[in-house]
Amino acid sequence: MTSSVGFSLDDILKLSLKQEDGKELKVEDLAVKLRRLQQARRTLEEELLEVQTLKGLLEQEEETLCSEAFQIDVILKEKKESHRILQFKCEELDQDSQRLQEQNKQKEELVEQYRYQIQEATLKHRKTRMKFENQLQQLMVQHKSLSSMFTPERLPAEIITAENATPQLLKAEKLRMEQLAQQQEELSDIHNGDIELLTTAV
Repeated sequence: MTSSVGFSLDDILKLSLKQEDGKELKVEDLAVKLRRLQQARRTLEEELLEVQTLKGLLEQEEETLCSEAFQIDVILKEKKESHRILQFKCEELDQDSQRLQEQNKQKEELVEQYRYQIQEATLKHRKTRMKFENQLQQLMVQHKSLSSMFTPERLPAEIITAENATPQLLKAEKLRMEQLAQQQEELSDIHNGDIELLTTAV
């Protein structure tokens, strides 16, 4: 049977049959040496078995590590894909947030504009109301004054006065029209005279 160190048991026996002085050993010495060699062989076989067992364990551990490395690589790829998707979502959310901020800013500006218009309209309405109240107050004063002037007791006398004043007004209007016609006639005569003078001079 071949040992783990690369030479046979017969080779070991041949080397061990001689002492250092070249003489052959006795049977007892050979038996002792044989037992030692057998013990060494068993030790080597046990060590070889341990090495093979350890090698098997290491191979299993290597397979396990390779499998775990493959799983980790798959998980890493999934994590990278998830990270890419999350980053894309974050960018979309950031864009949405910026758009909402811009919309809110526009709405705030619009609300401020409406508030200013409402204040302006309120002020204008207040001024209009004050003007209307002043006009109403004036009308009430005028109505009160007219009511005091044109009472039922004074109404017949006012009518008679108006009737008496009407012919005088008509007469004055007629006189004014006659004066206006006379002035137009005088202007026409002056104009015609100027034309005759110009003709004569020519």
